[in-house]
Amino acid sequence: MSSSNNKEAVFILGSIILGLIFGLVLYFTNNQQIAEYIKPVGDIFLKLLKMIIVPLVLSSIFMAIINLGSPEEIGSLGIRAISYYFVTTAIAVFIGLIMVNLIQPGVGVEIESIKSTLTDAQTNKFQTSAEKGLVNTVISVITDAIPTNPFKAMADMKILQIIAFSIFLGIISLMNRKIAQPLIDLMGSIEKLSMIMIDWVMKIAPFGVFALMVHVIASSGLGAIVGLSKYIITVLLGLLIHGIILLIIGSIRHKKSPLFIFKSCLPPILTAFSTSSSASTLPVTMNTVEETLGVSKKTSQFVLPLGATINMDGTALYESVAVIFIGQAYGLDLSIVNQVIIFITASLAAVGAAAIPGAGLVTMSIVLSAVGYPLEGIALILAVDRILDMFRTAVNVFGDCIGTVVVDSFLKKST
Repeated sequence: MSSSNNKEAVFILGSIILGLIFGLVLYFTNNQQIAEYIKPVGDIFLKLLKMIIVPLVLSSIFMAIINLGSPEEIGSLGIRAISYYFVTTAIAVFIGLIMVNLIQPGVGVEIESIKSTLTDAQTNKFQTSAEKGLVNTVISVITDAIPTNPFKAMADMKILQIIAFSIFLGIISLMNRKIAQPLIDLMGSIEKLSMIMIDWVMKIAPFGVFALMVHVIASSGLGAIVGLSKYIITVLLGLLIHGIILLIIGSIRHKKSPLFIFKSCLPPILTAFSTSSSASTLPVTMNTVEETLGVSKKTSQFVLPLGATINMDGTALYESVAVIFIGQAYGLDLSIVNQVIIFITASLAAVGAAAIPGAGLVTMSIVLSAVGYPLEGIALILAVDRILDMFRTAVNVFGDCIGTVVVDSFLKKST
């Protein structure tokens, strides 16, 4: 790990700890309004990261296609990446189901004492998502990936549509290289400038991370954490176990120590933790895997944007735990059949989760409806969702990092 990345990780970690302490001070002294004045610093940091996403994804996917050199290699890379994502997501859901059945956090829970109020907007959102169903959700993810207007897709930051357009444009340019050469030069330049912008934005990362942490902690405090402690422990233990499995996989495939892998991935993990958005973290993730893990540019450029969109290990694990927790709290049927349905739907529904804060709650409504559990059960976990979102997003991004290592190792072996 380079010394600059090492310093960056230390500063971000320090900012998280300071933000946690200051947020608690504001909460316990009833000065939460101060957090509102600090929050704009975090918002600016997030917006700067998001500002880079579209040019970075467009240019990096396009250049990855050009550098791969043939449609066959593109297909090989895509199959390996998607296979890795689906396998690790299934493992995550399986771990979640084991942990929630062992610990049983929902058994004996006083529902009324921890129930949050769902707003009408939230209720409608969850209801609409549940009515779509799993099959329609998966179909809509596939069909919605094709943009009718690529410029609108960029304006709306629809990452999957930008990826699809970039792949299509890249393949056409690869097959007509002479005509496309000016575009290739332009895209190469945009890609390099995007990476320079990332370096500049990361210089203010500690301040942005501190502001985001202060706002989250000052708003929520520790009351909800105590009331749902058993549920939180179940989720965190599941995420920790899955993270360790990912670490072992990365260590074996990269032939480096687990400590090296973990330290190398710290900047994107900590950025993901503070922003709760794998899409916002994407520029940092790409920079890190290339500079500190030594993953080839063509692998990171292709695999990471795809991973930030469809690889949601932490979200899938969280959903499986949350749905069973709700079932236990309401004393509902927890048969093997229902748990198999939860396994399948949580694995697939996570693919449809947007790479933004709180998206897992929306896809969770699909899993709840698949087994006939009440959608209002989501109200039980609302109070701690934002905090757990930070942890599951960190695992999502760590899974993306390991995915590039795994795919890259197979490519190097085959060449």
